[in-house]
Amino acid sequence: MTHKLAFADDHFHDECGVFGVFGHPEAANLTYLGLYALQHRGQESAGIVSSDGSELYLHRAMGEAEEIFVPGVLAKLPGPLAIGHTRYSTAGDKALLNAQPIMIDCNKGKVALGHNGNLTNAAEWRRKLEHRGSIFQTNSDTEVIVHLIARSQARNLSGALGDALNQVEGAYSLLVLTQDELIAVRDPRGFRPLVLGRLTIPTGGEAWLVASETCAFDLLDAQYVREIEPGEMVRISRSGIESIHFAPEKPRQQCIFEHVYFARPDSIIFGRSVNESREALGRLLAREHPVEADIVVPVPDSGVPAAVGYSLESKIPFRMGLIRNHYIGRTFIEPSQAIRNFGVKLKLNPVRGLIEGQRIILVDDSIVRGTTSRKIVRMVREAGAREVHVRISCPPTISPCYYGVDTPTREELIASSNSPEDICKFLGADSLGYVSLPALRQAVNDTKGNFCTSCYTGVYPTDLVQLEVRESNGNAFDNTTLEKPVPVEHEV
Repeated sequence: MTHKLAFADDHFHDECGVFGVFGHPEAANLTYLGLYALQHRGQESAGIVSSDGSELYLHRAMGEAEEIFVPGVLAKLPGPLAIGHTRYSTAGDKALLNAQPIMIDCNKGKVALGHNGNLTNAAEWRRKLEHRGSIFQTNSDTEVIVHLIARSQARNLSGALGDALNQVEGAYSLLVLTQDELIAVRDPRGFRPLVLGRLTIPTGGEAWLVASETCAFDLLDAQYVREIEPGEMVRISRSGIESIHFAPEKPRQQCIFEHVYFARPDSIIFGRSVNESREALGRLLAREHPVEADIVVPVPDSGVPAAVGYSLESKIPFRMGLIRNHYIGRTFIEPSQAIRNFGVKLKLNPVRGLIEGQRIILVDDSIVRGTTSRKIVRMVREAGAREVHVRISCPPTISPCYYGVDTPTREELIASSNSPEDICKFLGADSLGYVSLPALRQAVNDTKGNFCTSCYTGVYPTDLVQLEVRESNGNAFDNTTLEKPVPVEHEV
């Protein structure tokens, strides 16, 4: 699932993964392994804060977890408590100062915080806080929470955290670490996932784990216990586990794109198997957009489960007609002599023997700008395909996300101002079919309207964004450019 970050011109980025440990002698090592399993959620920077009961220890760096947390570094992160964060930054802001967890020393003691999500009223709060004398060290919205915690009149940290979070709006799955406790929090609408796990320690006793996805528990042979509920704060200390509902209940708005693309297929997200959802999407796609063809070919890796579902439903053979190179470094030298589709060929290569002379159904999870998809279609044709039929396992993406997904502006989203017929022509495909929104809801078993689908509808669940959409556009559904309303960096 790390692959899509390579296709920066044509795919979404989720911004972060978080992982926490309470009560294990090797907390930092476990956190490193947790981040390793969550690496697909962010690859620009990573950090771990540990506690030995009296002091907090921090290490953050640019890069991936594997290259940052070498044995010598982990040895300097002692103690039985730790939280970690892996981050994807938006273009042009890859500074170490925005890496997380953020650590502060305030009137509530030393506190470290890692955040997955995006606050939609962060800019407003930042202006207010700066006016009152707060000095910001980063340009991430996460720091707003830290300043609000420090200003709270509450006597304890959980009270201060509740105060702070009841003043912000938007998406947040948070981990907070002090010298002797770990706190996990999910926003009242439950936009981003957060799960609780338990690990038996061989020497006796058990540790508690918190993660963005259950796949991180699998790596450690830990038991998935349950989701952190929307609007719930789970406080883990030597006294045990305490559940605090810090905010009134709001309608659920779980990010449906976690099931379409973000999460790893082997995770359970919002109580449902991601792989099951994606195969169901493929089956529904085959029912809604059947076509005569010879083989079904996924765009690896995230197109694979939907392509399997499409093949099973249509009875058209599934073939890995595109092979992905998993070993692309951070930089590469592009030959001065022009090579057609060089960037895509670096990541994907067609198997000519499978594709030549065939009618191909090409299955992918999404089209954003359309530029990469166009190159892939051209590459498949050049490999000898007779026909190329593109099938997408989500509806057309017409609106930016404000809740923790780094999407382009409305203007840059090809589906915001072009019909599927126009997009099909742009891609150079013989046909194009998107899964419908009702089918997407069916695939994730959303019978109660618990999922956020703003990116497909242009209708946003938070008042502030809806207001800003109208102010920007005059109409939430028109196709003019919609810039993100939060000028500070969208932290996750």
